[in-house]
Order: sequence, then C-alpha cells, then structure tokens
Amino acid sequence: MVGIAIGTSPRIRASGPCFSARKSRRILSSRIWVGGIPMDFGRKSTPLRCTRAEEVCKESTGACISVTSTDDDTANSIKVRELENGNLPDDGAAKQGIRIRRRPLTGPPTHMVGPFEFRLENEGNTPRNILEKILWDKDIEVSQMKERKPLNVLKKALTDAPPVRDFVGALKASYQQTGMPALIAEVKKASPSRGMLREDFDPVKIANGYEKNGAACLSVLTDEKYFQGSFENLEAIRRAGVECPLLCKEFIIDAWQIYYARSKGADAILLIAAVLPDLDIKYFTKICRMLGLAALVEVHDEREMDRVLGIDGIQLIGINNRDLETFEVDILNTKNLLEGERGEIIRQKDIMVVGESGLFTPNDISYVQDAGVKAVLVGESLIKQDDPGRGIAGLFGKDISLRV
Repeated sequence: MVGIAIGTSPRIRASGPCFSARKSRRILSSRIWVGGIPMDFGRKSTPLRCTRAEEVCKESTGACISVTSTDDDTANSIKVRELENGNLPDDGAAKQGIRIRRRPLTGPPTHMVGPFEFRLENEGNTPRNILEKILWDKDIEVSQMKERKPLNVLKKALTDAPPVRDFVGALKASYQQTGMPALIAEVKKASPSRGMLREDFDPVKIANGYEKNGAACLSVLTDEKYFQGSFENLEAIRRAGVECPLLCKEFIIDAWQIYYARSKGADAILLIAAVLPDLDIKYFTKICRMLGLAALVEVHDEREMDRVLGIDGIQLIGINNRDLETFEVDILNTKNLLEGERGEIIRQKDIMVVGESGLFTPNDISYVQDAGVKAVLVGESLIKQDDPGRGIAGLFGKDISLRV
C-alpha cells in the first residue's frame, strides 16, 4: 500500500497498488489540519489524493520593503503593511474586479504524515487557470530569491548596474521618425500557450537582429519555468552593447523584483493589472520613478483600463488582446478599449498606448494604429521567422530600420 487518503466522507486512494476500503467507512471530524492550518468543511465530500512522498521545499520568508505611512489614517496604514508583506486582502482585490488569486487561500496543498504526502484538493489551493498557477509558483520563487539576496544586499548591487535608458523616449522618437507604431520586439523562447517557439535560441544574436532592423526597444522574458527565459538573458543582452532600452518581461508581484530587474540592466518593467490591485500599481510605479524605470501597465478589459486611467503618473498602457485565462486572442479588444471617453482621457493625459498579442501582418499593425496605438509589442510572429530581425519588415510591410 502506498498511501491512504481520509476525508469528511472518506474513501481510500493510493498512487500505486491499493485496496478498496468502502466497507470500513466511518465519519471523522470535519476539521482537517493542513500544513498547520485548521480547515473546516461542511457535509460535502472533500476529495483527497495521496501520492508518494516527495521532497518539499519550505517557502522562505523574504525581506520586506519599508514604506512610511501617516498615523492619522489607520486603514491606509494597514493596507501599506499588508502590501509590504505581499498580502493585500483578496476581498479588496475582488472589489476591483481581480479574479486571479496571487497565492493559495488555504495554505499549502500538501500535508506530510510519516512517509506519505496527503494532498487536499479544494478551490482554495487548486489553481483555476494557468495564470494562477504561474503566480503561485512565482510567489514561492520570489520568496526563495529574497532569502538568498535580501533587499539591503540588492540595493548595494544597484551601484554597479548600467545606467537607465529612456524607454518611453525611445518609443516616441521611433513613432515620430517612422510614422508607424514603435516596435518593442520580444526575445522569447517559449510560452505556456504555444510551447517551444524557437529551438536555436541565441538571445544576443536575436536582440542584435531586432535592433539592426528597426526595433525601438526590446522585451526580454525572464520567467524560467513557463517561458524558458532568464535574467541571465537580460543581462547578456545589456552587456553585449545592444542600445535598445530593455523591458523586463516578468510577473511582478513583489517590489523586490523591481530592484532585481534594475540590477540586471532593465530599463522598464511590466505590471499586469489583472493581478495587481491599485495600491500595488501605485506603489510599484513609485519605486520605478525612484529608480528611473518606465512601467508598462498592461490591461485586458474595460474595468482594468478604467482602474489604470484613474492612477496618476501612468505613461505607458499596454492593451493585451489575449485573454489571460483562456489565451484566446482578438485584436478588436484594442479598438474597443480606445473608443469614446477612454480614448479622450488617454489623449488628455498624453499616455502612450502599446498594442500586444495577435499582431502578425501589416493589416494588423494598421488596424491597431488606426485605433490609437503608437507602439506595439510583438514576439511570436517575429521569433518564429528564420531571421527574426528581417521579419520586422514583413510585419510592418516596409523597412522601418531608418538605415541610410
């Protein structure tokens, strides 16, 4: 027998040879302790799964970012303290329309009993989609990285970081010179939705090709587990002398990551409104301004756009035409989000809009430009070309390299 799983309406399961014990059922207490956390259940059956024990890494605690707050606003002080620990209450996020949970609600999904690992499956500790899974893994990853390199150590490393380049300025200059959306070309090896995009992946060679053929800026994937990217790729491109400003394409959920990206040579970072409450976005953009970084704030629907437009100091908004829960793509999303009052607010605030996802042809570029986009972020349609750099001319329908 490999293991026995016991629940409120118990049944025995095993991950290897097992036996049935339906006749030996009896009602147990409805309170189950998982990883030291008491969990109460009603009369509904809660499925359990028992698997062979595996080595489990303990989640480390990282250094907190110090944020000052006024004593006369207790509620705000509590929110800031929660933000320092990365624990903004989920009810606050839900009120802002955020459906993606940053971490499991009910603690670790596994519980060790002797040599056995018990996995309690419920809505609180099971990701509902791939984005939640990515974020839950990222939360653990960042905690471990913070333990290895605390913030005070990381801040000292910033003195050796290369100077920040003007990401927004580069986009505006390209748009003015070409009359077409400025290109943020993406250095991307793989993705969860498309799998491997390029086997012969040389990030520096690809970056040089992009720059030579007209890219104004570059986006570099740094997530390793799901996109096969790395901060080493970002650092290598910067050290190779590529002059295009670099966007660190990462799932930012902690202020520590912003400092880390800057230490590796990033000039801009991505903030995803679908997973970050307003307080996070305000706090993270404040840190970006302090470090001289640009922040590309990504939205997917009307509610996220309205939230971001209500935040002061936003310079770049990316409209992602891909639904992050279903991965379906529709470039009509860009037009819909830039129509009417929203488009007017964007013009009044002089916000530069970046079109993202689903851009493969000159017609696609023209469509989003007509909708009001002044820059585009493109990865898949370029990286899959035999020569990604030369693929830029095919995407735009002409040479945008401004070569003499």
